[in-house]
Amino acid sequence: MSLAPRLDLRQSQSLVMTPQLQQAIKLLALSNLEIETFIAEEVERNPLLDAGGGEEGPNEPIGDADAFEPRDGPADASELILGGGAASGEAALDVDLATEAFHHDSPTDMIGGLDGSLGLNGASGGASEEGPDLDSLGSGDLSLADHLLAQAGSTVAGPDLFIAQHLIDQIDECGYLTVSLAEIAERLGVPLARVEAVLAVIQTFDPTGVGARDLAECLALQAKEADRYDPCMARLIDNLELVARGDLGRLRRICNVDDEDLADMIRELRSYDPKPGCRYGGDPVPAVTPDLFVARRGTGWVVEINAATLPRLLVNRAYYAEVSSGKQDKASKAWLTDMLASANWLVKALDQRQRTIIKVASEIVKQQEGFFLKGVAHLRPLTLRQVADAIEMHESTVSRVTSNKYLSCARGLFELKYFFTSAIQSADGGEAVSAEAVKSAIKALIAGEDPKKILSDDTLVELLNAKGFDIARRTVAKYREAMGIGSSVQRRRQKALEGAG
Repeated sequence: MSLAPRLDLRQSQSLVMTPQLQQAIKLLALSNLEIETFIAEEVERNPLLDAGGGEEGPNEPIGDADAFEPRDGPADASELILGGGAASGEAALDVDLATEAFHHDSPTDMIGGLDGSLGLNGASGGASEEGPDLDSLGSGDLSLADHLLAQAGSTVAGPDLFIAQHLIDQIDECGYLTVSLAEIAERLGVPLARVEAVLAVIQTFDPTGVGARDLAECLALQAKEADRYDPCMARLIDNLELVARGDLGRLRRICNVDDEDLADMIRELRSYDPKPGCRYGGDPVPAVTPDLFVARRGTGWVVEINAATLPRLLVNRAYYAEVSSGKQDKASKAWLTDMLASANWLVKALDQRQRTIIKVASEIVKQQEGFFLKGVAHLRPLTLRQVADAIEMHESTVSRVTSNKYLSCARGLFELKYFFTSAIQSADGGEAVSAEAVKSAIKALIAGEDPKKILSDDTLVELLNAKGFDIARRTVAKYREAMGIGSSVQRRRQKALEGAG
């Protein structure tokens, strides 16, 4: 074997992912509202792009009443993701990039990490007729701290106001004081009694119960405000753990009251707010805007992209012709050519993204037609691979398409991931059923149970087996807990409290 240096020629094949193709694949995982933000960035960067209206455009929403019928014949030119490139059409997006790492050299390369809360207030900056509510963006709800500081400013003054401000800073969003008074007194260098006196003033502020150090003190403050804090109510509040357990016998003995008085006290206690501070401040819950609409049309279904959240993107060829006709140096000509190629690519990429989403959503509707017709009880078990095999795409592509996207239909608003559920075997050897259908059956059985005969998990298993669900007890318990439903013991105590109240 020779150790001398030499030159060898080798031939190999490798998958080369261009930056544009990487970005096109990442576009699949973005919701329509995130795409709107991305388009705004591109329009600002590229002078040849216009996000405007018009009767028709290359990015026109797609609604196909025959979505379940595969198209024969050659692909349309708008379906090519890279004109004339080696990777084009849906196959260009159908790549498993789980193990790939790419270099990010610009803000738009990071689109895969955009926060899902962008623009979720339902306003569609580019397509809405009324536009976003700018007034609502500039004014927020009054926070709890501001509300308390305003009351403190008109109630106390001097050093006590300074102590009050410090105490208010230590009150959490629920209205509870999170730091001990001894620690505050030591930190401020004031007597503990003075801090306690200032806290007593804060506890008279609105909302009633604010400044409490625990739940019992919070409820006691509200009972005092309602003039219901007698010795019996005080003993009831001191034994909240018995109230939680539903131990009515011990509560009657401790409070020294009869059944009627105890029921009245529990009813009063349940009318109090355990988290008074939550009435103020806090971020509003963003509205979820659907990316797709599904509607019944005759004997079939219409699957349509939500056009209100996707501004039409056009290439301004007139501006390109005007600029390119003038005198320009070599660098300017190259830049203008790059901008035109980038604009053409983005229009085609967005059009292909819509077609891919429609294709995946149409297959989901086809597979879950029973759900759209009859409800969750008819939801079938479905996996990403089943959809991927049916539409001849990669499983990772289906996963990207169904991520962070919502579908609106006559039955409500659902995330696309909702339609993918595990299978539960049928007890009679028939077709397997969806886990969501089993959860729905469990919820219905518990909702209709007799308060005097609470259903145990073993009883639920027997009833589910009678309905044709082959399911184990531990699975029933897991599904019940996932839906936030307590055990039979907890439900029995809750029913007893409701009966007492």
